[in-house]
Amino acid sequence: MAAVTAVAGDDFFDDDVTPGAVTNCALWQADVSRPRKAAPPVDDPSWNRKRLLDYHSEFVTLKTRSMDQALTQLKLTLLVNNRQRGTARRGLIVSGPPGAGKSTTLMELGRAFELSERRRQPDHEGYMPVAFASIPPTYTPKSLVQVLARFACIPVHDRMTENTITNAVCHVLCERRTRLVFIDDVHLLNTRTRPGADTSDQLKMLAERVPATFVLAGVDVENSPLLTGPRGAQLAARCKILRTPPLLNGTPEQKASWRELLGDMEMALRLARHRTGTLARHADYIHRLTGGVMSSLSHLIREAAIRSVLDGNTAITKQQLSQVVLDIQATNAARASRRQRRNG
Repeated sequence: MAAVTAVAGDDFFDDDVTPGAVTNCALWQADVSRPRKAAPPVDDPSWNRKRLLDYHSEFVTLKTRSMDQALTQLKLTLLVNNRQRGTARRGLIVSGPPGAGKSTTLMELGRAFELSERRRQPDHEGYMPVAFASIPPTYTPKSLVQVLARFACIPVHDRMTENTITNAVCHVLCERRTRLVFIDDVHLLNTRTRPGADTSDQLKMLAERVPATFVLAGVDVENSPLLTGPRGAQLAARCKILRTPPLLNGTPEQKASWRELLGDMEMALRLARHRTGTLARHADYIHRLTGGVMSSLSHLIREAAIRSVLDGNTAITKQQLSQVVLDIQATNAARASRRQRRNG
């Protein structure tokens, strides 16, 4: 309770502007241009409490096996599509449970491709290799192209027709040589409804008019309405499903991969009194807490690190881990695991 009281009774550390979402190509390209430098060693005198809190809040993005597989499949798909003149270009669908790292995978794929294109074409002024959009909750064909228009910094207003916005989006993406289009939250599209069917048709039309590779992402897409019916069958015939499942901790190989990931996270920590090997020693406990879900794992380690900075221990311990209140999905998974062990 003392640690919680110390956190609750202290000042808020929100004096800096929190980075906003990457909603347009200017913000995206600025984010990609921001170098990812290795943090100074833990004994560097530049570390103070605020800098430690900021660092562990942002932390690092760690590559998982499914992310590496997605990168390989993207490279292959781009090569397959490279000289394809027809409209039925191949696509990818990144699918998995909530919190498994689908959106992070899209961002990392987009970042890797954008940096590759910048190296290949140093004079990239006006070039937009990558475009992002998310399916709006109240989706229509018009709202989908409005999202893409905002990303491409195309001025639109509500009085513009769907056809006008669509033509503008297709023109700009072609003119700026966009080669990758990422569409997130596609599980929201219910093709059994009229708006869902029309928006699915709009997505198909965009993929035919823009000579780019489309990468979709959503929650358990293979079981969603998106792939049902004639429209879904057509999409399924063009796309590969890439799963981003939770990381397992059962077989010796799975245990080794899980501990390797925890070791990489530990190497990224900047806590003066932290004992190397602590996360691996508590690997089974950490897996029970998080269910192997990347978002829950990231939250657990970041908050435990921040707690250790606030209480002055600057070391993650099992007690620190146990004090973190995780998301509902992780909490329910941990309860189910405990029941299974008791009944097993």
